[in-house]
Amino acid sequence: MMQATYKHIKPFNPSAMLRAAAVLLLAAVCCAAPLSGAARGTAPRDADRHDSVSVRIARRGIIIAQGDSLVRAMEPFGGSAASGKAYAAVVNSYKAALGDSVAVYCMPIPTAVEFYCPAAAAGKTRRERPVMDSLLAGLAPGVVAVDVYGVLKEHASERIYSRTDHHWAPLGAYYAAREFASRAGTPFADLSGYERRVVSHYVGSMYTFSRDPAVKASPEEFVYYVPRGVDYEATATVYRLGRGRRVVGQQGPAPSDFFVSYPDGARDAYCTFMGGDLRTVRVGTSTRNGRRLMILKDSYGNALPGYLFHSFEEIYVVDFRYFTQGIRQYVSEHRITDVLFANNMMHACLPGTHRAYEGLLAR
Repeated sequence: MMQATYKHIKPFNPSAMLRAAAVLLLAAVCCAAPLSGAARGTAPRDADRHDSVSVRIARRGIIIAQGDSLVRAMEPFGGSAASGKAYAAVVNSYKAALGDSVAVYCMPIPTAVEFYCPAAAAGKTRRERPVMDSLLAGLAPGVVAVDVYGVLKEHASERIYSRTDHHWAPLGAYYAAREFASRAGTPFADLSGYERRVVSHYVGSMYTFSRDPAVKASPEEFVYYVPRGVDYEATATVYRLGRGRRVVGQQGPAPSDFFVSYPDGARDAYCTFMGGDLRTVRVGTSTRNGRRLMILKDSYGNALPGYLFHSFEEIYVVDFRYFTQGIRQYVSEHRITDVLFANNMMHACLPGTHRAYEGLLAR
């Protein structure tokens, strides 16, 4: 029987949740096992089965689910159908501007709370699936919807989201990338062909956000995968931020590592991918199919490109929060053939995200 306890719980306020999400997502720039599936219709892993689960609300509204040996911290979701439709409208405007010669894909990414929120805390967050349905239904006929919800739910008993970080785990990104490659009609390499690497004793951003000592005391493994059987090289333009997190300068482009090694215990292990968000990265691969992909993303998108080196000849990774160029000119100059929107549901529902994308298209 699940036992739940709450401390200092305030009434659910979706607007406040969105504002808090914006703060957390902006604060989460890099580089500087489900506890219960009952609420979401998924089955818990054997390693995550518990006789009791306590639930509490920590700093910034973060849901902490604590079992006998494991802890999972999750951000509550406060988006709405209207905010999902607004994001779809932005994606549609890109398709209209880029024309028939560029394929545009939209992959909204659910967050951990959708699959792992215990039933006892279900009233402290909104469901993401209905909002995602509204978003996908609002896409124009020319936009290719990449619905990764089903494949992630299917694999929710695996370690596809971090317990101590607000990001998904690299394994979740693998399943999403496979779904995208299928929709894009490109080759895709099975995970068995990758080199598995591990950063042990990992505690990510959710301890920084929540300051909950149980999160700090429950480290996990950060497992990522490096492609084999394909050659690749990366160059990066690195941005420098000033007051208000505005870009005030940049360096490059210059040769850069796509995968950055972090030692055991590193709290920034998710920055393994390209070193974090504050850069635009081009990856040239030995795949010769004339397909050139631009990924428009938040930090969730960082984990996707490494699985697509077998799928595209070139990949351009663009974080909408820091990119300083106009999208239309950039797409034309680099002969981009495919554009993928890869934002998590928190970001997809933020008005600031919509405005930022509109601004990039207007330049």
